[in-house]
Parts: sequence; structure tokens; C-alpha cells
Amino acid sequence: MPRTHLVLDAAFTVGPVRRRLFGGFVEHLGRHVYDGIHEPAHETADENGFRKDVIDLVKELGVTTIRYPGGNFVSGYKWEDGVGPVEERPRRLDLAWHSTETNEVGLHEFQQWLDQVGSELMLAVNLGTRGTAEAIELLEYANISGGTALSDARKTNGRDEPFGVTMWCLGNEMDGPWQLGHKNAEDYGKLAAMTAKAMRQIQPDLELVACGSSGASMPTFGEWERTVLEHAYEDVDYISAHAYYEEGDDLASFLAAGVNMDHFIKTVTTAADHVQAHKGSDKRIDISFDEWNVWSITKWEAQAKTFTLDEWPVAPRLLEDVYTVADAVVVGGLLISLLRHADRVASASLAQLVNVIGPIMTEPGGPAWRQTTFFPFSLTSKLAHGTSLQVKSSGDTVDGGKYGEVPVVDSAATVSDDGAAVFLVNRHTTESTTVTIDLAGLTVDGDVRAEGVWEDDIHLVNDLSGTERVGLRVNDTVRREGDTITIELPPVSWTAVSIG
Repeated sequence: MPRTHLVLDAAFTVGPVRRRLFGGFVEHLGRHVYDGIHEPAHETADENGFRKDVIDLVKELGVTTIRYPGGNFVSGYKWEDGVGPVEERPRRLDLAWHSTETNEVGLHEFQQWLDQVGSELMLAVNLGTRGTAEAIELLEYANISGGTALSDARKTNGRDEPFGVTMWCLGNEMDGPWQLGHKNAEDYGKLAAMTAKAMRQIQPDLELVACGSSGASMPTFGEWERTVLEHAYEDVDYISAHAYYEEGDDLASFLAAGVNMDHFIKTVTTAADHVQAHKGSDKRIDISFDEWNVWSITKWEAQAKTFTLDEWPVAPRLLEDVYTVADAVVVGGLLISLLRHADRVASASLAQLVNVIGPIMTEPGGPAWRQTTFFPFSLTSKLAHGTSLQVKSSGDTVDGGKYGEVPVVDSAATVSDDGAAVFLVNRHTTESTTVTIDLAGLTVDGDVRAEGVWEDDIHLVNDLSGTERVGLRVNDTVRREGDTITIELPPVSWTAVSIG
């Protein structure tokens, strides 16, 4: 049986676990908004048309900050279409997803939904087909208390108090040729800097996110970040990162996806720190990892359809991946990577939340349910507080596919005044692994509990049948003797050990 030994010490820390690390993402895409979070005819719908069963699940998931309204969608979006009397709002063609946008849900409605789920709004502006003028107009509408045309228009539209949005994304994936208004790094960097400067003239304390690479496989990865920040370094606070992973026919590489995320984070921070040194700046740029998830993107690209002008549907079923146990284990592993880099990852958004590659699924007129990926996210959000620790690890390795030999157990740990938590993934596909955890460097008392996700059939799913086949399981092998915890991890498993 493979073995791994972990040492935790309160003197060796990564950094604070910022709550925005457990963010989400809602885009006007497929059935995410319409027939997802918003279904006025549903039996659970509130007075604004939002499904209360979905609200309850989003609250249980524990998302803290939600990025909106896109995504590729935002690069063709006119924010003005989503305010004012609903019956007067225009229907538009959404070129990003070849759908018809009804604009029944816009900024006001989405904020009403956020107020119920208890999450902060992270707002994206359109720097694809629009630019600086439209961005500052949206800022004036959203954040100025009154006395101007746009802030008074907000009041007329039913909201006296400003939205108070503090975190803003300056466009989306502008390095991608698929993006409306796609730009090269020079042009985007200049536009981002100009827009940031203009927005700060209205509100200097905004937190602004410049677009980084939309994937580590992009040919400009690394150089894009450097060039953009050469223009915008002093004007922005964060650079974004986006990453998606899929199993395909390579389970070993899939289970080691965290290795790729680690590399992504290190490359982006190195590029940012290079610009900082070059400019002699005292300011540090951190990462907003505002899109990450497991997504069968190869399958999507093979099935993607461009609709004719006669068939641009409203809320079609798009990107509705059904997640397996293996997918849940990898999501747990990616959360481990984010925690491991808590010093530089200030914010992260699981993409997305409902129906569209989401941990929550719904059926029109029917139930809402938790996908397998719901569980590692919800439990990590609940347990990971305080400070992320450097985990000293030694032990056996396993074949990580295209990533070579990797530790058989991937791990992260956090500690707070209330106790500690250790997050573990066993990457071995056939064997259990024994893990010992040395707590001598921590002062933590209280009960020890281990819960996680694993099944004999790693491709088991939760679906419309109504039976939750996959959920959190208690690992009763966990033991504590003095300052040592011992636990046996099943193959292809994600586990959270909580102390106190």
C-alpha cells in the first residue's frame, strides 16, 4: 500500500485564505439564467421569478463572490438592455452562444438574487464591442448615489441605494480569437489601462481585474500577461486566469490536473513580478482565477452548432455536463491547488453554477439537485478558514500521465482559531493510500472527522432520477493518537479532515 507523511507547522504559512477564493460565475449562457436560477412558473419561484430551491442550494454551496454577466457573453452585451421596465427591454441576438437574449434578468434582478444567496457581485464590463465610455457609464449607474443622469435613472428603475460594486473585470478572454472584439496584447493592455484610469477618476478604490490568458495552452501565454501589465500595471489590481480540465481517455493526467494549475499560477505570478521589477514598483499584482472547472470541452467542440437566423433559441441546453465521481475528485484537487497558492490567488470563480457545467442542475418545472462536484466545493468553502499552511510532504509517487511522476497524495491545509483542516486527494487509480499527519507544530484540539467523495464506480453520477447516488461519505479509518493523525484514503478519492 502506498504511504504519505505530512507535516504541519503554524510557523510555515502560505498566506491568508481570502473568502473570495470560493467564488462562482453566472453567465447568460444556455439554461443558466433562464430555466436555471430564474423560472417564474416554477412552484418554488419567488415574487421576482427566482427558484427558491436553487437559492437554497447556492447558499449551501457556499459561494462568496459571483462574477456576472460573462464570460464570452459580455463582449457583445449592452448593459442598458438589462435595466428599466422589463416589458420594454429589447430582445437581442447573443453572438457568443448563438442564442436569443430576452433581457428579462439584468443588473437589478441579479442583485436581488445575490441578496438572497448572500454573495458579493463581481461585475464585468464589455471591452470587446464597446469600450471606456460604456464602462464608466455603467460605473456611474451602479455606484454613484445620485444627482447625475445615470444614477437618477437607477433610482427611477427602482433602486435608491447604489449597488456598491467594488470588484470589476475589464473584459473577458480578450486573447481568444473566438472573442467578439478580440485584440492583441498591446491593444488590449492600452485599452485596459485607459479604462481603469477613467473608472478610478470616479472611484479610486475600485478593485480591477485585467484579462490574462484564457488558457495555459494559448500560444501567447506568459507573454500576454507581461505585455498587458507593461501597460496597465499601476492601474489594475489583479490579472485573471482561466483553466478547464477533462478526463478524455487519460485518467492519470486528469487526476494530476492540479500540477497544471500550479504551473499556470507560477507562470502568471512570475510574469507579473517581472513587470513589477522592471517598473521598480512597490505594488504587487495578484491573480483572479475567475474561471476554473472540469469541462468536457472536446465533446462540446465536436457538437457545437451555429444556428441559422431562423433558429436562435432562447435558453437552449448548452454545456450541460453530467459530472462523475472522478470529476468531483479533480475539482477537490483544483481547490487544493488554489489553497496552496492562497498568497497570490486573491479570488477564484468556479465556472459555472447552475446547469452550464455547474455543480447544480435543474429541470424546468421539476427538481434541482447536486452534481458530484457540489460536495468538495461546499465542504472546502465551509472548512477552509484562517491561514493556508505549507504542507511538508514525503512519500510514494504515482504515474501522472503527461505530468510524469507525481505525489500519490495531493494535499493542502488551513488553520484558524477554531481548528484546522487538511484536504487530500489520492491519485492512485487502484490502491488505497495510508496517510499520516504530524500535528506537533499546531495547537489544535477537538474532534477529528473525515468526509469525502469516492465510489467503487468512479463514473457514477447524480441525475434527474432523483436518487443522490454520490454524496459526502464518512471515512471512519481516521484516528488521532497524540499529535499524529492516521487515515486510509480509497483510490480516486477526495477527503477533508477537520480537527476542532
